[in-house]
Amino acid sequence: MTMGIKNYLIEGGSGTGKTSVATELERRGYHVIHGDRVLAYVGDPETGQALAGPPEGADRIAWGYAHWIWPVDKVRTIAADITHPATFFCGGSRNFQKFLHLFDKVFVLDIDVETLNRRLDGRPNEPGFEPAERALVLHYHRTREYLPAGLTIDTSNTVARVVEAILANLT
Repeated sequence: MTMGIKNYLIEGGSGTGKTSVATELERRGYHVIHGDRVLAYVGDPETGQALAGPPEGADRIAWGYAHWIWPVDKVRTIAADITHPATFFCGGSRNFQKFLHLFDKVFVLDIDVETLNRRLDGRPNEPGFEPAERALVLHYHRTREYLPAGLTIDTSNTVARVVEAILANLT
């Protein structure tokens, strides 16, 4: 019997460390897909159709977060690639329920609110980062809206230790 590739989703709200974890996994030689950089686009979470922008009168920031999705066919294609023993998909997507079944395990990065605020303090010069976005990030952190069910990983530790916790829980 041929063993298929293992696919893992690493999700989490803004500031929880998805990009840092992805970078450390890559440094250690793992195959990583930076979902927020190479997959994500603004689109309809149900149909996948790309969208130009929010409708007139919509809250631009909340609308953007609600429409941050990944192309299902591309995720399916990458997940079917058996040339890597494991692939880690790192990033956020509002249509994860369309491809969640492709993953052997889901890790949800989480952080205490004080550490999250410190991390967000380092972002004020990012394009588009403004007080309204911080408020939305903190709201999603509190409600866990847009997050799949999965094994919660506390990212208040060093990135190396966070990655060790993930690797220790692979299936």
